[in-house]
Amino acid sequence: MRHLFFTLLLLSSSVLIAQTGGKNFIDLNYIEVTGKAEMEIVPDDIYIRILLNEKDFKGKTLAEIEKLMYGKLIDLGFDLSKDLALNDLVSNFQYYWFIKADVQLSKEYQLLVHDAKTAGKVFIELQKLGISNASINRVENSKIIDYRREVKIAAIKAAQEKAKELTLAINQDIGKAIYVQEVENPSRALTGSVSNIAIRGYSSSNIYGSRAPEPDIEFEKIKLEYNIIARFELK
Repeated sequence: MRHLFFTLLLLSSSVLIAQTGGKNFIDLNYIEVTGKAEMEIVPDDIYIRILLNEKDFKGKTLAEIEKLMYGKLIDLGFDLSKDLALNDLVSNFQYYWFIKADVQLSKEYQLLVHDAKTAGKVFIELQKLGISNASINRVENSKIIDYRREVKIAAIKAAQEKAKELTLAINQDIGKAIYVQEVENPSRALTGSVSNIAIRGYSSSNIYGSRAPEPDIEFEKIKLEYNIIARFELK
């Protein structure tokens, strides 16, 4: 029994020596650098908010307005089952008994468009139908996750290249990475800004004409930016 206890004690001592004998990474000679990478991507998911209100169309019901809009969107090549969604349905029925007004309906739709040129055409055709309450809700990119990964990889590679260049200046070299940290940048949104949208090529006076030029819409590109802090062992 004593022999077994002594053996266990030796094993525990060996483990302790193995744990404390090696250097902690903070005791190593290392170089710390920050790698940065950026990418600008064009939005390919553009969400248009369309509000239909019966009070804006005299002599037409909401169903008639919707039918006209559906037909025009189909002519533009949209698949309504995939690209058009109903966000909200509102009526003033709750106020009818107080003011004895006609019950009016309004519907809010969201239309998914994949390029700025098509978005411009949508605005023109809606204007022709008298639907003026339409706006860009948000813009995104369908491959944003892949692009984020690509930029992060570029950032850590930039850190490695920077470390190599700096250590070469002092006739040294780097070893393996011993510490890597992504620097969070909450100010960078993953959706594009819609505040700087420019629509050119037509005006309100000629959109109803047969020779109205195709609209030219520009969206601000989505900017991805990542910083990676890395420490490399010095050889």
